[in-house]
Amino acid sequence: MALVYRPTMQLSGILCSLLGWVLSCLTTYLPQWKNLNLELNELEIWTMGLWQACVVQEEGGMQCKDFDSFLALPPELRISRILMFFSNGSGLLGLLLSGFGLDCLKIGERQQEQKKRLLLFGGMLFWISGITAVVPVSWVAHSTVQEFWDENIPDIVPRWDFGEALFVGWLSGFCLILGGSLLNCTICSTEVHPSSIHYAVAEQQDRCQHLETETRP
Repeated sequence: MALVYRPTMQLSGILCSLLGWVLSCLTTYLPQWKNLNLELNELEIWTMGLWQACVVQEEGGMQCKDFDSFLALPPELRISRILMFFSNGSGLLGLLLSGFGLDCLKIGERQQEQKKRLLLFGGMLFWISGITAVVPVSWVAHSTVQEFWDENIPDIVPRWDFGEALFVGWLSGFCLILGGSLLNCTICSTEVHPSSIHYAVAEQQDRCQHLETETRP
């Protein structure tokens, strides 16, 4: 497959991956993984993240308290911390490797095979980063749904709902996987320079004029 604008596709992939990595880091530290609205006091909204629990009051702003113990957290939050750290680390490493493999970078211009390997490893790291960002977010969302519809919990007990950080995490995973896919697609392509295209068009026009000359009576 020949792509004329391979550098543009590579730049789109790296920018999309950069956006996904930034959103992944943001998801890690946002305290809005779960939201809780109290019917008895609608002026307060409780939120829970991977690091702290917060209460948002209409008059007093937001007050947060860090979790005292890692082992005291629910299993989905403990594993989510580890996976989100792994997602952020692999995404950063993918940015570094794929950045040195871009065609627009003049460093190592004569070593095209090594630049392709860097792009391949960078794209694979973006896939891993995207998957490890989607898994904890989806796990927390699944446990939230199970708790929300648990019939063993009395109806008067408030239920946790999806927080904004879950949607940011899903978006970050999608951007990382898309960016890695764009970078890996350019590895199988061959860059075609505009000068060669103009030359091919001119040659085709000469052939057409030659055929018209031969067919004239």
